[in-house]
Amino acid sequence: MAPTTNTLDRTNYLNATKGFMSWFWTIDHKRLGLMYLWSVIACFIMGGFFAMKIRLNLMPGAVDFATQTAEQMNAYNNAFTVHGAVMVFLVIIPSIPAALGNFVLPMMLGAKDVAFPRLNRFSYHLWIIGALLFVATLLIGNLDTGWTFYPPYSTGHTDPSVITAVLAAFILGFSSIFTGLNFIVTIHKMRPPQMTWFKMPLFLWAIYATAIIQVLATPVIGISLLLILVEKTMQIGIFTPELGGDPVFFQHLFWFYSHPAVYIMVLPGMGIMSELFATFSRKPIFGYKSIAMSSIAIAIFSFIVWGHHMFISGQSDLMSVIFSALTFSVAVPSAIKVFNWISTMYKGSISFSVPMLYGMSIIWLFGIGGLTGLFLATLGTDVVFHDTYFVVAHFHYVMVGSALFGFIGGIYYWWPKMYGKVVDGPLAKVGCLLSFLGFNLTFLPQFVGGSKGMPRRYAAYGSEQGFDDWNYWSTMGAMVLLVGLSIALFALLRSFFVKGTLSPANPWGGVTLEWQSPSPPPEHNFEIDPPTVGDPYDMSLVKYCGEVEGFLPVNPRADDPCVAYIEPEEA
Repeated sequence: MAPTTNTLDRTNYLNATKGFMSWFWTIDHKRLGLMYLWSVIACFIMGGFFAMKIRLNLMPGAVDFATQTAEQMNAYNNAFTVHGAVMVFLVIIPSIPAALGNFVLPMMLGAKDVAFPRLNRFSYHLWIIGALLFVATLLIGNLDTGWTFYPPYSTGHTDPSVITAVLAAFILGFSSIFTGLNFIVTIHKMRPPQMTWFKMPLFLWAIYATAIIQVLATPVIGISLLLILVEKTMQIGIFTPELGGDPVFFQHLFWFYSHPAVYIMVLPGMGIMSELFATFSRKPIFGYKSIAMSSIAIAIFSFIVWGHHMFISGQSDLMSVIFSALTFSVAVPSAIKVFNWISTMYKGSISFSVPMLYGMSIIWLFGIGGLTGLFLATLGTDVVFHDTYFVVAHFHYVMVGSALFGFIGGIYYWWPKMYGKVVDGPLAKVGCLLSFLGFNLTFLPQFVGGSKGMPRRYAAYGSEQGFDDWNYWSTMGAMVLLVGLSIALFALLRSFFVKGTLSPANPWGGVTLEWQSPSPPPEHNFEIDPPTVGDPYDMSLVKYCGEVEGFLPVNPRADDPCVAYIEPEEA
């Protein structure tokens, strides 16, 4: 007889009620991943609130361009700064590596935890401190410097909120460094003997490349922010011209970090896409090695292209030409990924499950973001589009569209592993559709407005400038996007609190090791040491409704339809 143990009925480490402090002081990577997940979602709601405040402020007729007051302009600048800082430092950067990466990375390796569990907990506590300091800026002053903290806006500003925000970003940088260091050591030292580098799931390659960027690039922004604190508190001339400093020096430091940071946001989402396309196309991933190496190539190229943010900053023409050429080159590894994903889907038995819909949405969003990046890499067009809404639309398609949709797709993909339930399909699909339509309706008009000269960072525009239509449709799109994301979140919460189909250990039929753990997993992830499958995307190994050849069935439920197909001797 097949085992009849119900995974959800037995005492489980994730579901055991042990009080708040057991979660706060936990060193279990799964609990830390879940705490990161819900913390990031909370910050995303806060950042989204300020995004809607910006869009409603720019709705035609909301603010009179000719008579707007200083208070209105300061309120807009505050919303603009807090939205950008929260979304970048508290949401997009930690969303996939710290939340989803923490939860699934050790299980993908067949390990019990990360290499340094206590450092992992410390990273989360640092993140919480940084997040609370950012929230404090809303209470103690008016942070209106822009999320980039450019001098002299940040150094000459007397508002105490600047010091608090810069200190928050400095602390968050350490959290990111420690997380990246932990993941690098874990991947190097805790892989099972049979899992060589080219037998790792591609999500691990993406997290590994991201961790390299976190460890090497984040100290630069940390030092830069520390120098701002020193300059503001001690009046030592570093970046402020009046004190003998150079503001362009800060731009070099900031973008040396911030362009690699774009790939801290995007690369993990690309790793999730590789998992989704292989699993839901029921095919081995096309061009495994080229996708793996393209992640490393993107990490390397990201460090040598920061100068394309500074084409109009006064750098020499020769340097501008060099940075332009280097920026074009980074498109090659990105294109390799996209073409390989499409080739994976070609003639595949595609299942249009909710995670797959998010993955397919990313191809469109990242495609637009990548192609419009070519305009900004070209010297002749970048000078025209610089500081216009064309740039705003471009980086939202790359940083927000690709990373955010990858994050949500990853949540839906691993939700059964987290909580033992499959999310309600129809409602979640409606949320995905509205989010996709709303995102495009929000940002496609900004490309048009930007190409017509609509400058960014303006609190209002005059009707005679001809930008009203683009702002109107962009704001309407933001409302549709808000509805779509709210439905997506509601579907998750509904599954968690009210209704959800109980999930077997491997509901999607994945081959990677995390699907050979019970759902939700026990304290040390596996009840037996899982053997390593040779090819992490060999879908021919999948049989019996998701069980993988070579593995024992992992605590199937008594009513699991897959159990009927497992012979007693195999069980």
